[in-house]
Amino acid sequence: MVASGEQQHIQGQRIWAVRAARLFDGHALRAGRPLVLIEGSRIAGVDMTGAAPSADLRVVDLGDATLLPGLIDSHVHLAFDPDDRSKEAMADEDDHTTLTRMRHHAGQHLRAGVTTVRDLGDRRFLALSLRDRYTAGSETGPEIVAAGPPITRTRGHCWFLGGEADGVAAVEAAVEERIARGVDVVKVMATGGVTTPGWGPHQSQYSLDELAAVTRTAHAHGRAVTAHAHGRQGMADAVAAGVDGLEHASFFTEDGVEPDWKTVAAVVEAGIFIGATEAWLPTGAMVAPHMAERVEQRAANFARMHREGARLVCCSDAGAGPRKPHGVLPYGIIHFGSLGLTHAEALASATSLAAQACGLAHRKGRIAVGYDADLIAVPGNPLQHLETLLDIRAVIRAGTIVSGRTAPWSQRVTGRPAP
Repeated sequence: MVASGEQQHIQGQRIWAVRAARLFDGHALRAGRPLVLIEGSRIAGVDMTGAAPSADLRVVDLGDATLLPGLIDSHVHLAFDPDDRSKEAMADEDDHTTLTRMRHHAGQHLRAGVTTVRDLGDRRFLALSLRDRYTAGSETGPEIVAAGPPITRTRGHCWFLGGEADGVAAVEAAVEERIARGVDVVKVMATGGVTTPGWGPHQSQYSLDELAAVTRTAHAHGRAVTAHAHGRQGMADAVAAGVDGLEHASFFTEDGVEPDWKTVAAVVEAGIFIGATEAWLPTGAMVAPHMAERVEQRAANFARMHREGARLVCCSDAGAGPRKPHGVLPYGIIHFGSLGLTHAEALASATSLAAQACGLAHRKGRIAVGYDADLIAVPGNPLQHLETLLDIRAVIRAGTIVSGRTAPWSQRVTGRPAP
């Protein structure tokens, strides 16, 4: 809590504030016209008294709105055009073309309230390049957590991104290369996928020994490993190999979906994060009718996983297809609310829990003193209606207002700017 005297004390440090009717702090809703003080790129104070701020504090008053931590999408592909069904053409694309598309997609995320993305598959480490430009402040965009090209079998899932490696020695070398390049996380394709011919999503691409080599090498360098895993055996092997995250966790078989609840119990015991890529537009057809049935069954499995204590992180796999455009994450949070999660749990799945999954829990995913000033505002109360997430009224990224669809900010600011 920051009292009026404390507000005045820190006023000389270029602090400003944003006020709303309530805030979701990453775990729970807090009412009482909270005032969030921002200094530079960090949150300097959270005043829950409802008291009038000091006269010389610049305040942006959003009225009957709710402040939330900026959303975190822990599974995106900035390089992917969701409408392009032949992504393999990227193998021959020049870097300028790819980066231009990635910047555009990053902007779409930001305008949708997603202030942090974890890119789990780029080409030629271009996500790291864009990450560093945003970090340096030379360009404005969401914070990027980058994996570089995912490690995959020769001609395996997403081979065209350049991460092919076969055998224990080769995957160890692939991890070492990523560490040298400066990745934040290592991504490995434990199974095949839907969009790349040759390896079905139910098929394992790597043995347990190969997956263990990936985790062993990455962990030796302090990097987490998350595994793309649709198939039952690939999931079980990834868990046994000690991965930190499972993406999709579909339990696909050749003919359908068959969950292995012993594997789920092992996931819960190990505290492995499940990247539940459940965000998509509510309109439009799935890839094929049989895939729509599988996705429906997977959602039911996620509901049970949640009841059994799994840490489900709401994410999108943005760029994978036409129903997964960049910035689609809010639809996933709404969907989570239909899987038996409370609205607070659904919101936490893309804020505080997602921050944990991305290794950013010390400064992301909460509205608290010392955390990054990544904030969004929505009208009304999202714990009553998650659909308010589709109406982002304001986006604050690293202490700077970058988007707002309400009245001009100059008409909503009280007090005079700090010196």
